[in-house]
Amino acid sequence: MQTETKSTLFELNQLIVPPGNKVQLQNVSWEMYEAILDELGEGYALRVTYYKETLEIRMPLPKHERAKSLIGYFVNVLLEELNIDCEVLGSTTFKSKDMQSGVEPDDCFYIQNQAAVRGKDRIDLTVDPPPDLAIEIDNSSQTGLNSYQALKVPELWRYDGRSLKIYLLQEGKYTESDTSQNFPNFPIIDVIPEYVDRANTQGRSPTIRAFRAWAKEQLQIKDSVESGFY
Repeated sequence: MQTETKSTLFELNQLIVPPGNKVQLQNVSWEMYEAILDELGEGYALRVTYYKETLEIRMPLPKHERAKSLIGYFVNVLLEELNIDCEVLGSTTFKSKDMQSGVEPDDCFYIQNQAAVRGKDRIDLTVDPPPDLAIEIDNSSQTGLNSYQALKVPELWRYDGRSLKIYLLQEGKYTESDTSQNFPNFPIIDVIPEYVDRANTQGRSPTIRAFRAWAKEQLQIKDSVESGFY
């Protein structure tokens, strides 16, 4: 067992994954997957996804990192404007041996369940809930979607550089939705891509300020409608 694991890790270390590309390895046991994570250690740039003996490794492009940072910041802005507490766990590894699944989101948020993980250094899905919202950038992999579904992540956003898709977990399966269950009063799938594109021409900081102003305006309109003054 030990000799086999070392050989697998050696072969993995020989893989060259250019930025923007990914590779898939088949017939990877759970023990091999965990050994690979241990070998990679903390803070690696690669993204690793596992689902039922299929391991996917991808290397993000700079545009991927910009989009990840922006969309995550937009989520924080919405939560702040709504006065909702959250825990942000970034690219934490979430895995379940029982489900034979493991993922590393580009970003993730505990919202409804933020109190359950507050202050925790490690998440154990045998006792802890999965994140309420996960974000994936430039990833159309079926392996990734299956892994999130198996881990019972309630809401997943996938941005491909042009459009945003929202998946909601319903009766154990993902269903594509036009509305976010975390932000039901905001047209997320239309507005998020618009502001990501705006950042490419107007810059990050002006775009974030504009997004916050838009969020405030939406909340004011909602309050006016509910009060009967709009």
